[in-house]
Amino acid sequence: MSQNSPIRSFSLHRSVLSVPAINRRALEKTHALDCDAVIFDLEDSVALEKKEEARENLKTFFSGKPLTNKEKIIRINALSSGFGHADMELVQALMPDAVLLPKVDEPQDVMAVSDLLADADAPETLRIWAMIETPRGILNAAAIAEAGRTLGSRLDCFVVGLNDLRKETGVLPQPGRTYLVPWLMQVILAVRAYGLDAIDSVFNDFKETDAFEAECAHARAMGYDGKMLIHPMQIEAANRHFAPDETAIREAEEMIAAFADPSAEGLNVITLNGRMIERLHLVQAESLVHKARLIAERQTIERKPLS
Repeated sequence: MSQNSPIRSFSLHRSVLSVPAINRRALEKTHALDCDAVIFDLEDSVALEKKEEARENLKTFFSGKPLTNKEKIIRINALSSGFGHADMELVQALMPDAVLLPKVDEPQDVMAVSDLLADADAPETLRIWAMIETPRGILNAAAIAEAGRTLGSRLDCFVVGLNDLRKETGVLPQPGRTYLVPWLMQVILAVRAYGLDAIDSVFNDFKETDAFEAECAHARAMGYDGKMLIHPMQIEAANRHFAPDETAIREAEEMIAAFADPSAEGLNVITLNGRMIERLHLVQAESLVHKARLIAERQTIERKPLS
């Protein structure tokens, strides 16, 4: 069983804004926003009787002005819901960057969608994200992540959904998320073991800016790559908290240069600024510098005057 997927997207995921596909005005506003990615939601935020209308809204939106400089993800309804297969037909027609699967409980939930995409000859660039938002999903996080690294699985990212997880477990929504931290860290262990990204859960009260800032800092300290957002007001803080700081970037660049020196050829451990550095840390340094470069490129594009 291979743990290497043939194609792995390396995009910025600091700020991942969820937008209800039923809200046409919100869809159009995404063009002007500075988020790294947009989740077009067909699931929880769309009433049962509005599912078809929401799909039509996405058809119209994707056929219009291209959404540039942002990753595009469509969150579908579960295949067992009665809406999921129609959602998947839409995904195959619109070709977003990824499809987000709700309430992933076990590896088969991911593999079933992988098989659908393979049967439809969808390109490997169409990736899969998984919502981890149930007790079974948390318990099976490592197995899901491991299966996601098999050839053809397409899995790139976990998104934690704490609202559903709290509801199913009875854990109260307290500041600091004390009783949720073990589960949040279990997700981090799973994604880091198998080379995936992890997006932290939404913060429900977008007007509570100080508490949101604290939660971003908390998620960043735990190792999350970004945060799922419910309002554009949250974008700036998420971008700031999940961006690498200048000191870390400089140290990473020094590490890359040190290992590139001919004297380090064949060495697995070198001395840099009085510290012993292992070659395995080189991959982390390269990833951090790549992320910093993507952020700089985005900022350059945004500063360019409109022609």
